[in-house]
Amino acid sequence: MNRGTAHTDLSGRTALVTGGANGIGRACVHALAGAGAKVHVVDKDGAAAEETAAEVDGLAHVVDLADPAAVDSLPADVDVLVNNAGLQHVAPLPEFPPATFTLIQQVMVTAPFLLIRRCLPHMYARRWGRIVNVSSVHGLRASAFKSAYVAAKHGLEGLSKVAAVEGAPHGVTSNCVNPGYVRTPLVENQIAAQARAHGLPADEVVDRLLLARSPVKRLIEPAEVAALVTWLAGEHAGSLTGASLPLDGGWTAN
Repeated sequence: MNRGTAHTDLSGRTALVTGGANGIGRACVHALAGAGAKVHVVDKDGAAAEETAAEVDGLAHVVDLADPAAVDSLPADVDVLVNNAGLQHVAPLPEFPPATFTLIQQVMVTAPFLLIRRCLPHMYARRWGRIVNVSSVHGLRASAFKSAYVAAKHGLEGLSKVAAVEGAPHGVTSNCVNPGYVRTPLVENQIAAQARAHGLPADEVVDRLLLARSPVKRLIEPAEVAALVTWLAGEHAGSLTGASLPLDGGWTAN
């Protein structure tokens, strides 16, 4: 059994993870499956989605979440919804492409809204449901050059709280997990972008920029995030809702 799932039994539950083929999403797929859930792996990368789903005897769905109509092709009978898919673009505000800003909102705010809207009737009917939104420290704080990402994560935070308030009478919880910098392809790509934006060598970006405010001087591993996501999906977490849980090495405390 995967680390972090020992006290979470999701046998008989169905989970759906967006961005499930790589990074945090892939770790969540494995952790939820390790706890007994049947997992739907949603990702734009078809080959990676199929591979990840096969590893856990799950189901792959190749979907571009930037297309609102694509959400209608996804299953609605979901007990645990993990909104994880995301993308990043780093640029100063005067140079930030409006089309990219819109795309990031579509994938990271509109798609979670549509998925929550789609899955809630099933959760309400069963009087049980777990919504876990993979937010970020940037859902709580801001950094320069990340206007679209910061705006989207703040929007996701608000959406999560509304889902928590509305879902509470129906046995549905909704929470945000707020990681700091996680060792994922998105962060690795961001290191190169930050190096260009700040005029720094890439090998200095992690220590001088990414982890400058973090007392714990290392990148977070995807499995650590997945362990918290899986814990939030358990029966024991029924009274924890509307929360934002930093998993950031002390970044937001400093």
